[in-house]
Amino acid sequence: MLEHLNRAMEHIEECLGASVGPSADGSAGASVDVAELARIAMTSEYHFRRMFSALAGMPLSEYVRRRRLTIAGAEVLAGERTLLDVAVRYGYTSGEAFARAFRAMHGVGPGEARREGAALKSQPRMSFRLVIEGSSSMEYRIVEKPAFRIVGRRARVPLVHEGVNPAIAEFIRGLGQEAVDRISALSDQEPEGILSITEFFSDSREEGVELDYYHAVVAGTDAVVPDGLDVREVPAGTWAVFSNAGTFPKALQEMWRDVYTQWFPSNPYETRPGPEILRTRFLPAGEAEAQLWIQVERTAR
Repeated sequence: MLEHLNRAMEHIEECLGASVGPSADGSAGASVDVAELARIAMTSEYHFRRMFSALAGMPLSEYVRRRRLTIAGAEVLAGERTLLDVAVRYGYTSGEAFARAFRAMHGVGPGEARREGAALKSQPRMSFRLVIEGSSSMEYRIVEKPAFRIVGRRARVPLVHEGVNPAIAEFIRGLGQEAVDRISALSDQEPEGILSITEFFSDSREEGVELDYYHAVVAGTDAVVPDGLDVREVPAGTWAVFSNAGTFPKALQEMWRDVYTQWFPSNPYETRPGPEILRTRFLPAGEAEAQLWIQVERTAR
């Protein structure tokens, strides 16, 4: 998988090195076809975007923008083309759109940079390799699960990569024990009990991106749902279930990272759109056991 991802990265560089026409919205990156990148990586477009964000620490679109403006910055300083020619070459409909994007990345406008020979910022070219760290192992199993319902309460919250998510903590405190008990009583299948369920609606996994968070249980499709609770119907499918234990919440967040940066690149599966389910059981001394459920499909690697 990593070999194919790196071929896709090479294709990005080939696109960036070619002359391009202006894009419809005045932004850079029009010539980089994500569907083609996914084909080269031998995966779906959805999984490619998710994998890239996890491995690179930024959305694919942001990486392409930064790489394009890095190369454009070198041309600005070289002085061989007019600024408008550089803008058009790198996908901008006007000099003003190029100047705004250039300043957002480099901290100075292109005209100022050319006149004063300013120091510019650079986005290095990325490649991926698998690094195995630490002494802990990650257990997993594959489960074929029939259709079910997520039943509970939902909130829109920002993503936090490290530490306790204050928006989620405040949301849970506001539910009250009576509501939590009412939700818990609806659990009737694996994974059991109150769960933390997240669903992303963008390709990005960067800090601060918004997602749906459910404090909920998994119940059968025929479950009778009391008024005032949110329901998410989930179709039948294949799930990868990962287990680990360690310091809360650090071990849980590291498991999420390792699933995308180590397990997926090494196994013949890719993610499917939908919710991700986390079951946590707290232990003494700040420790916790966790199960992470992610919808997957087998690939023909």
